[in-house]
Amino acid sequence: MGLRNFIELLQKNGELTRITTPISTEYEIASVIEAMGEKPTYFENVKESSIPVVGGLVSSKDLIARAIGTTKDQLLPILSAAIEKPVAPQLVEKGACQEVVESEVELTKLPIMRFTEKDGGKYVDSAVAIVKDPETGIRNMCFHRLMMLDKNHFVPRLVEDRGTDTILKKAGGELDIAFCIGNSTAMLLAAATSLPKDIDELGMANALEKTDLVKCKTVDLEVHSEAEIVLEGRITKEKTSEGPFLDLTGTIDKVRQQPIVEIKCVTHRQDPMYQTILAGRNEHKFLMGMPKEPTIFNEVNKVCQCKDVYITPGGCSWLHVVVQIRKQDPDDGKNAIVAAFQGHKSLKHCVVVDEDINIYDPHDVEWAIATRFQANKNAVILSNQPGSSLDPSGDLSEGKKATTSKAGLDATVPVTSTGKGFTKELYRKVDLKKFLQ
Repeated sequence: MGLRNFIELLQKNGELTRITTPISTEYEIASVIEAMGEKPTYFENVKESSIPVVGGLVSSKDLIARAIGTTKDQLLPILSAAIEKPVAPQLVEKGACQEVVESEVELTKLPIMRFTEKDGGKYVDSAVAIVKDPETGIRNMCFHRLMMLDKNHFVPRLVEDRGTDTILKKAGGELDIAFCIGNSTAMLLAAATSLPKDIDELGMANALEKTDLVKCKTVDLEVHSEAEIVLEGRITKEKTSEGPFLDLTGTIDKVRQQPIVEIKCVTHRQDPMYQTILAGRNEHKFLMGMPKEPTIFNEVNKVCQCKDVYITPGGCSWLHVVVQIRKQDPDDGKNAIVAAFQGHKSLKHCVVVDEDINIYDPHDVEWAIATRFQANKNAVILSNQPGSSLDPSGDLSEGKKATTSKAGLDATVPVTSTGKGFTKELYRKVDLKKFLQ
């Protein structure tokens, strides 16, 4: 369901907190969302803007699943299917996102927030960016945090050698771009998923739920017709400092020189809502990490039978994964490790376990490592690998792709084992009602 329908559902179920007290974009909104435990919250009275702010909509797997009309246990296969079989979206003549067109750009009208006292400026952290490859015409969709410079300029964080940066280099250093704020959860999930370069990522969103597109007014791009706010602009060759800002790891990211984006036009609904995502907390983690689970799942299934995948919160929902397999061959565990690193390039550590291990219980996973893993036999060590710029311990040399060392732990039972010493002995189950009368 779309953003508005989901908010209405939460309101109907008593799951949406509406705050009418005047509140500031300077630290207050972010701090209240965190104090609320990231529960869905709607801020009606924002001091700096006439536009209300909504947050906490993607703070759990349950909320994410319900927003696309499914359940937690079906999320992985549904996302996997949308990745494997995207559906081309339709282009329509009119969209709600263009009910109002503002050629005089004034970004200060938007409730752009400051999250922590260490922020380099006010930031948009929920915008879905859309660009187009100048050679193939294929659209790429992703997230870029945007630090506001003035009334019509942002400086985004563009990760080196990823989608937008690669396309920008192809285009000679300047590129049209559109930012959508206030999106369906299907759009958010598709933007967070890395698909092959020849796949239009808007097709994944359309496979999850109907996602019609409309042509932008000033740039040669198409955006979701039901977005709340669209910023049309162009990445320029001029650069300036971006950062610092709170990142996925919960630590403050460093300052970098990044290209400036000039916003040429703002379109929006008659009564737009501004969606925010709490940086460095559950919303950020679930949204960024969870879409990597189906890509890992699909890769591991190419080499053995994968049962489940969990990108763990303790690994910043980005750097660590637990993969559950049905082991049939002695090499299945190690093959699964290599495949997992293929499925998520930023992954740093991978643990592979059997079906009897609850991958959502860190104590159970640790037990598997303690009883089934031998470092000299079951470890896979990969040196000088492409890594994540989010990992502060990696090589983060300026202007270069981050590199790191990676490790995989095969914590599965040897296929030659009879099970002795590798499985937990269980107590007999009893009906406590018989004994507690």
